[in-house]
Amino acid sequence: MTPPVLVTGAPGWLGTRLVQALVSGIPEVPAFRDGWGQGPVRCLAHRPLNFTALTSISPRIEMVKGDLTDPASLAEFMKDARGAVLFHCAGLIHPRRVRELYRVNVAGTENLMAAAVGAGVKRIVYVSSSAVCGQNPDPAAPFDESAPYRPFMNYGRSKRMAEEIVKSRGEAGGIETVVARAPWFHGPGQPARQNRFFAAIKNGGFPIVGNGTNKRSMVCVDNLCQGLILCAGAERAAGRTYWIADREPYTMNEIIDTVERAMRDSGIAVSGKRLHLPGVVSGLALLADRTIQGAGWHVPEVHVLAELGRNIFCSVSRAMDELGYQPSADLYTGTIRALQWLRENNITI
Repeated sequence: MTPPVLVTGAPGWLGTRLVQALVSGIPEVPAFRDGWGQGPVRCLAHRPLNFTALTSISPRIEMVKGDLTDPASLAEFMKDARGAVLFHCAGLIHPRRVRELYRVNVAGTENLMAAAVGAGVKRIVYVSSSAVCGQNPDPAAPFDESAPYRPFMNYGRSKRMAEEIVKSRGEAGGIETVVARAPWFHGPGQPARQNRFFAAIKNGGFPIVGNGTNKRSMVCVDNLCQGLILCAGAERAAGRTYWIADREPYTMNEIIDTVERAMRDSGIAVSGKRLHLPGVVSGLALLADRTIQGAGWHVPEVHVLAELGRNIFCSVSRAMDELGYQPSADLYTGTIRALQWLRENNITI
């Protein structure tokens, strides 16, 4: 019996795109043009949902209800999973309460790892975050895989703790582990928070903190799917960590300019205005974020503002050298794809 390919985080943004790539392929990547794997693609969904949008893509797709925080609910997900590959994409980014980050990202990952080892899963590819390393100490030097942990706030700490759980399970034997660190996403299938980002740029209300020359790595979800599948299939990836991002980082000015250009090229009227804020605003937002999170709450707008003026960028050299990773979509391409997806789904910004 061919083991299933297991995916957490579908029908979320990345999880859904990954499932589509597994069963329908990535057109611009010849090795994955027809998809990846032979068995069923089994997705863990943590609440009752309309699964038709995913299951209608391919008969290979199975949906299983379960919750990372409830170990007993993972049994069906892990059925006949000996020799399987598990893509762990699920996680919380912006909960209302800080404690939820640790309940889902940390305890949930621990539960999943225990279930995977017990079921005989061959390899887990864990989707981590640039937040485990915080901001670049040297604004001229990108993060590589040797960068030390400097987690940014509770989200970064929760992802670091989850990374450590995954790595320790791999070191103990019984399962192969690969950690894929991803920065800010872009591309089709985006959630409401990314729609608000687009709307703010369209209307001239997205803030540029400081002079806008700070660098940010981003990753098109299609590039990320390519990287994750390479992590799953490359024998030498076992026990390794990889940064998976677009080929080069962007300055914040370039990000705003590129999204505006893609909108104009897609027939969307853009104000062209810029909201400039002094660099000190980022520091003040960080103080506010620490205070709010110290009280147990999480306010996404404050958290994001605390990051906006900072350098958060990485090198993908290891992934390119060891895995053959070739990120083909840049920010412009990803934004064009996102805008097309929004039109197809009758979503306005």
